[in-house]
Amino acid sequence: MIEPDDKNFSKIPSRRSERKPSALKRLHESLVNGLREEISFKYVASVAGAVFFCIVVIGAVLIFADPTVAQIHKPTSTQTETDSSTEIERRVNVKIREGLSTAEIADRLAEKDVIDSTLKFRILARIYGYDDKLRPGSYTFTPGMAYDDVFAKLLTGEKKLIQFTVPEGFGVKEIAERLYNLDLANKDDFLMAAENFAPFDYMHKHKNVFFAAEGFLFPDTYTVENDVEIDEILNLMANTFDEKLTPAMRAQAAKMDLSIYDLITLASMVEREVRFPEDRAIVAQVLLKRLKLNMPLQTDATLQYLMDSPKEEVTIEDTQIDSPYNTYQHVGLPPGPIANPGMASIEAVLQPANTDYLYFVADRSGHNHYAYTYEEHLNLVNKYR
Repeated sequence: MIEPDDKNFSKIPSRRSERKPSALKRLHESLVNGLREEISFKYVASVAGAVFFCIVVIGAVLIFADPTVAQIHKPTSTQTETDSSTEIERRVNVKIREGLSTAEIADRLAEKDVIDSTLKFRILARIYGYDDKLRPGSYTFTPGMAYDDVFAKLLTGEKKLIQFTVPEGFGVKEIAERLYNLDLANKDDFLMAAENFAPFDYMHKHKNVFFAAEGFLFPDTYTVENDVEIDEILNLMANTFDEKLTPAMRAQAAKMDLSIYDLITLASMVEREVRFPEDRAIVAQVLLKRLKLNMPLQTDATLQYLMDSPKEEVTIEDTQIDSPYNTYQHVGLPPGPIANPGMASIEAVLQPANTDYLYFVADRSGHNHYAYTYEEHLNLVNKYR
């Protein structure tokens, strides 16, 4: 047996020393990976816990506000309640247009007091999965309605007929207000559409006129679907006017050398100046005679048309308003109609009274008193005003 040389023995490499670094490296990697997994798990667990906590808190708030929220179920379809005087007063019409988001629908419902919380509505819509299922249309709700009943209507797309009445003497602005209150039209959109609406040649918009449609939207009671468009309403009313104006009436206007436009302008002034039927034909006669004599018409109604809200009496300052509609300052007819006259006022212009008055003044009850001369007129003014 050969004995190793002491000097060379230390130079023989050890197999154990070769394996030791490899084992340590694997142990190190194992510890690092374990630590990473533990950190990742804790992070995910923390985030998930926070989300779960938020859901629990929101759910608790909703359940506290309304315990029925905990009963998640698909609402059943409801029908519009039957008519009664008390229920009609509590009904609210709401139009939901195409393309509105859930948040915008919630705002619309809250604005009309149908719901008391837009946040609650949006959360329930998300929980139920209704975000992309709410349908456009015009709906009838009641203030403070149950959320499930609100959703039931919005899911089915309610459609019904709505009746509205335009009284004689209403102007375009008043019609817009009435349609808005019934949620049939946006006021600004209606006024914008009426500004240049002239489907018939005689409606051609004149200089200084605010609304081409003024005077030609016939006062009547109309029935329309709740999702009717503004143009449909305007066409319905204008077509009704055109049908009501018979060939005989048009022929009489031509005989009097009156265009349809001038006829309706005069009729609108009669409508706004007269409170009692017996005065219509006499007031029409006064206006026609003044026009013939080239006298200023001097009607308060044309001044009232310029004001944001009507006044009980116009003042001397009002008669100084700089406007073509000021018939105290300008001779002849105003630029256009100042209201939408009814058939009785149109007929009064076509068949004026057989009188010869030049002046009239209304007393506190609205009855007119007439005079031939300015002196007589002043006496009547002092007596009745």
